[in-house]
Amino acid sequence: MSKSPAPEMAAAAEAVPECPRCKKPMPLCICDSITPIESKISLLILQHPQEQDRLLGTARLAALHFPNAVLKIGLSWPSLSKALGRRVLDPSRWAVLYLGSAKVADIETDRDIVAIDHKGRAEENQRGILKDIEGIVLLDGTWSQAKALWWRNAWMLKCQRVILGPTQPSRYGKLRKEPRGDGLSTIEAAAMLLSSLEKRPEIAETLHASFERMLARYRQVQDTMPEIAPKPKKKDYRRRKRA
Repeated sequence: MSKSPAPEMAAAAEAVPECPRCKKPMPLCICDSITPIESKISLLILQHPQEQDRLLGTARLAALHFPNAVLKIGLSWPSLSKALGRRVLDPSRWAVLYLGSAKVADIETDRDIVAIDHKGRAEENQRGILKDIEGIVLLDGTWSQAKALWWRNAWMLKCQRVILGPTQPSRYGKLRKEPRGDGLSTIEAAAMLLSSLEKRPEIAETLHASFERMLARYRQVQDTMPEIAPKPKKKDYRRRKRA
């Protein structure tokens, strides 16, 4: 059984003030380097209320780049319009990124963004569908939390479901392991979708640069303030039963 953090370390972490914009402890804040991005495609991020990773989470960081991005915390909303805070005339022109059990690797395609139907099959008119997307919805949380958001919001079935097949693993590396090789952080998913759909590689470059700065700051703080930025726990292989 792993040990809980020492009480004095937990108290020290809570005593550090947080940034009112990104909600991270001030030593981890990179708000002063956030570059605004104008995007034709709208961004809505729905965060599960139990997503507690404020240290390495990227949802708010991603949203801060886009003046009109919306970040909502909750479990369910009556409709896309209610979640977004404005009327949406055609939800089918909004893409919801939800991997579920679907994988781009299982589909015969050379695309890294694939529109799929309700049965997980690739849609026929990929180019036409993706060209008409006017907004994207990202689900922020653990794998099970994203699944809960998907099933609690039936209106997502009116939207176009998409999945991603990134060629590189998440930049988190050893700091936070993704459950699947095609799993990305929220900011990486936003970078991949928006830059591709708008055909503007500079969007991905800007978001990736922010993510890299955030990770670099975290690693820097690890060495000086481990109570704020703890290192990942190492697996104890000695406890494995020998064959």
